Amino acid sequence: MMKPITKVLSILSILYCSNCYGQMEAYNFKRELKGISEQWHKIILPDEVFGKISQELTDIRIFGVTASKDTIEAPYILRLASEKTYSKDVPFKTSNIAHTDMGHYFTFEIPTIESINQIKLDFKQKNFDWRVKLEGSQNQRELYTVLENYRILSIKNEMTDYQFTKLTFPSSKYRYFRLFIDTKEKPELISASITQQEISNGTFRNYSIKRFNKQEKKETKQTEIDIELQMSVPISYLKINIKDSFDYYRPITIKYLNDSTKTEQGWKYNYNTLTSGTLNSVEKNEFKFSSKTVRKLKILIHNQDNQPLTLGTLNVKGYEHEILARFTEQASYFLAYGSIIAARPNYDIDRFTDKVPMTLTTLDIGDELIIEKDQVSEITPLFQNKTWLWGIISLTIFVLGWFTIKMMRKV
Repeated sequence: MMKPITKVLSILSILYCSNCYGQMEAYNFKRELKGISEQWHKIILPDEVFGKISQELTDIRIFGVTASKDTIEAPYILRLASEKTYSKDVPFKTSNIAHTDMGHYFTFEIPTIESINQIKLDFKQKNFDWRVKLEGSQNQRELYTVLENYRILSIKNEMTDYQFTKLTFPSSKYRYFRLFIDTKEKPELISASITQQEISNGTFRNYSIKRFNKQEKKETKQTEIDIELQMSVPISYLKINIKDSFDYYRPITIKYLNDSTKTEQGWKYNYNTLTSGTLNSVEKNEFKFSSKTVRKLKILIHNQDNQPLTLGTLNVKGYEHEILARFTEQASYFLAYGSIIAARPNYDIDRFTDKVPMTLTTLDIGDELIIEKDQVSEITPLFQNKTWLWGIISLTIFVLGWFTIKMMRKV
């Protein structure tokens, strides 16, 4: 059961934190918001903000100072300007399977008049490297090339499990699609799916690299690449360009610096895995992952017994972070950020996102200002005053003496 003094301290702590959450002084930095003219506006977070807020982006607030010097808080929705993917499965049936000395044919019939731009294939074979051709037709007599010399690949062994069997092509509308696989081996097709996929473009920011270092680790058979960006920014995309023209397939691990500790032997750096995948000559070597605020990256290419690859350029990007804010009172508003005690805000507008206007005017943001804290006056320690010290000692002696006499009388 909680003791009374513990209850009091807990209540005081809660009251203190609650008060801090509603005050701009609980944050370290602020920027003036300029051009407020509507109830709803959009704010684009500057890159310089991310190195001063929490990884979870919980310590962001919009405060307003009214004419009467009252502080109010404006609710907001934080949104990443990421691309949106819409995928629709299109019904079909496999109408013909045939083969010649040249290879094997699969014909897919689509009974509806719908466009498609993607076919995913699943084969029983787990190790193959085939070239395919895809043609479209309305009557199976006139054939039009959709894809040609397209490569599909599958590798499975003790160290690797990789497949690339997705055909991607411009939207096409045919009743019949004929797939030709250039192999004498009989492809055992387990299943196929046909879809129309639409991707709306996201808004990315390209981040420049400040420092780049590559080392070949012969003892671990790894290429180790260290990257330092200009500042801490939220990234969600990394593209690695390889100059070599030969085929390659290498497992890859992408890590970010989580923290560092100073020891007697020097600094110890702790890296966490951001994502992993396969660097290969078939795909574009684009790696996408959940947005993470980082400044230093470490890329490990596992070469196994192969010669190291010749590295080209690296492209690092991140989604633009937008704040959709609602203003209901006249005030001078500021974007405040940087607090170790601020929890994630809980606003009603999070449950009514459909009410946010589609088109919003973007506010201008002022320069960063340090939020001045109220100075706490220095209090002289109680026991630094000798009069108080002797008074408390005397009172203690008196109380102890009184209790001693009282106990002696009872004996």
